[in-house]
Amino acid sequence: MVETDTFVPEAVAEIGDEIGDSNAVIALSGGVDSSVAAALAYESIGDQLTPVYVDTGLMRKGETDQIRETFDYMESLRIVDAKDRFLEALAGVTDPEEKRHIIGEQFIREFEREATEADADYLVQGTIYPDRIESEGGIKSHHNVGGLPDVVDFDGIVEPVRDLYKDEVREVARHLGLDEIVAERMPFPGPGLAVRVIGEVTDEKLEVARHACHVVEDELEEYEPWQALAAVIGKATGVKGDNRVHGWVVSVRSVDSRDGMTARAQEIDWQTLQRIQSRITGENETVARVVYDVTHKPPATIEYE
Repeated sequence: MVETDTFVPEAVAEIGDEIGDSNAVIALSGGVDSSVAAALAYESIGDQLTPVYVDTGLMRKGETDQIRETFDYMESLRIVDAKDRFLEALAGVTDPEEKRHIIGEQFIREFEREATEADADYLVQGTIYPDRIESEGGIKSHHNVGGLPDVVDFDGIVEPVRDLYKDEVREVARHLGLDEIVAERMPFPGPGLAVRVIGEVTDEKLEVARHACHVVEDELEEYEPWQALAAVIGKATGVKGDNRVHGWVVSVRSVDSRDGMTARAQEIDWQTLQRIQSRITGENETVARVVYDVTHKPPATIEYE
């Protein structure tokens, strides 16, 4: 485990040494990784930091409001509405890796614009060790690692938690006194709901995934999963009322893990699973059925794309 008493001052000093008298932008997502990176960077360089949250339209329910509440003490916080630009860039794209690279490209371009306004030369990110391993090993690319475009208009990218596992990042979050909702929050993928939608990303599929993920997180809270999610994986026939429908299939996934490198599917009781499917199908008329994923990692990854 990370020695927080040693790690925090060293990370703060390293950030300051790398950025110096320059300005930086920090990529906020609402998750514990970027939140810890932001807190460390803010402690290190203060007003030289501009926290930026890009509302991609791919975020979970209530994310933007949560960002405003959590980081309201950072006066320079900027919230960018980029939903239309992301969905336009993703239109017609079905390949998972292409989607990740498009999102990575778009993320960087958004931050470049914000960095120009903030006169910032550095980008801070919450990349953690499993992100790097999976990207370098070719398992999948991450928007903040393998999904970066070839040309990035920053003098440098600073990743203060790049050598930590998820549970170690949480230890640092507790040490820094971050709110429990941040420190204990389940992982959320950098590319957002785009990797929880199989095939082309559309408004309709995103709304189904966003609602279903909210239901799953709510219903499985007592199980304390390392990560729980829902994904839109295709369409199938169903019956609603007296009508035959061709609706979305939602897959529910809940796993235990230490660091995300391996994971085991949780055993969820039947009543809970029935409550989840009832809420998802009952609260969204376009969903025809719900399935539960029992596959461990490996052979499956935790996310679907």
